Amino acid sequence: MDGLSRNRRLAAVAALALGGVAVGLTEFVAMGLLPDIARGLLPHQYAQSPSDAVARAGWMITAYALGVVVGAPLIAALSARLPRKKLVLGLLVLFAVGTVASATAPTFDLVLVARFVAALPHGAYFGAAGLLAAALLGPGNEARGFAAVLSGLTVSNVVGVPLITRLGQEAGWRTAYLVIAGVFLLTLLAVLAVVPEVAAAVEGSPAAELRALRTRQVWLVAAIGAVGFAGFFAVDTYIAPVTTDVAGLAAATVPWALVAVGLGMTVGNALGGWLADRDLRRSMIVGFVAMIVSITVFGLVAANPVGLFVGAFLVGATSLYLGPVLQARLITVAPGAQLMGAAMNQSAMNVANSLGAALGSVAIAAGFGYLAPAWVGVLLAVLGLGLAGVSFTVERRSRTPEPVSVGG
Repeated sequence: MDGLSRNRRLAAVAALALGGVAVGLTEFVAMGLLPDIARGLLPHQYAQSPSDAVARAGWMITAYALGVVVGAPLIAALSARLPRKKLVLGLLVLFAVGTVASATAPTFDLVLVARFVAALPHGAYFGAAGLLAAALLGPGNEARGFAAVLSGLTVSNVVGVPLITRLGQEAGWRTAYLVIAGVFLLTLLAVLAVVPEVAAAVEGSPAAELRALRTRQVWLVAAIGAVGFAGFFAVDTYIAPVTTDVAGLAAATVPWALVAVGLGMTVGNALGGWLADRDLRRSMIVGFVAMIVSITVFGLVAANPVGLFVGAFLVGATSLYLGPVLQARLITVAPGAQLMGAAMNQSAMNVANSLGAALGSVAIAAGFGYLAPAWVGVLLAVLGLGLAGVSFTVERRSRTPEPVSVGG
């Protein structure tokens, strides 16, 4: 890495972040297109009850999340000795294939299967790409390395998701997913061109990676993300019907609501990556408190058009602030298994995705309305804060010093 110029390093990190953009598109674009997907794949149910059809279509998001949960630790263990660049390239190929399948599958059930397959490389991608970026940026910038890759998610939500959502509304949701597959192929070419070869960790092995799963703190920190971060997904999954049915705005406004979420995510991700490298514990506690407040505000003011946009920004900011914080924390408690620690964070985030979307769907189907998921989200964030307190208490009592370096 020492022989690389600054421009080459930045170009390599940008290529890895472009992959984050593509992942953000494939993960989040469904949230703005749920009514269109429900109308296209479940026409009879949609004609009888649009809200029931939208709630059922939400299982597409759950299927994707479950694919991440399964794929992240499995691929991390099996690829422990694979050079990081080769691993990233292979994952991008799988992303592209799964996304094309999502766009072309003829039935709702087959689309669910395709979304599951498309999600398998998600966690390992952010783990491997994040470790690559951390190595490129150098010691002391580990959380910022992961934040750089996660910044692709924020760019995706500010620019890409709204644009692809609008495209999907006009040209069909299947066209939207074909375009997303094209972004994965573009990332593949960019990584081939500018990302240097980086060997896997010398001590890396499937056994070493799997040993991380025997660590109590790894599971506890994963639970913090899985439960606490579900509050964000409970809100974000149903942002489209909140915009149209609760705030009373036109469907064309949905992409702008997603822009508000994305702008918040951009600010929160950058701030979280910077502060996590300075005081990880305080960053996590402050982040969860802010998340609880922001989701509460959203639930109270989203019926007002101005309140909707302000609340969406705040929820996006406080939630993505926790992204690099939780990533750094998991790496810290799994020092001998960096790829597993990084991948486990993505598994946790997508358990959160699945949990938030599913509980939100239950609340809507029960007749509590499209704002009910926000109150579900508040409860989940409170539980996440409580689990964070438990994790730090257990650590303090064990008096085990935290490793400092998490570079790859």
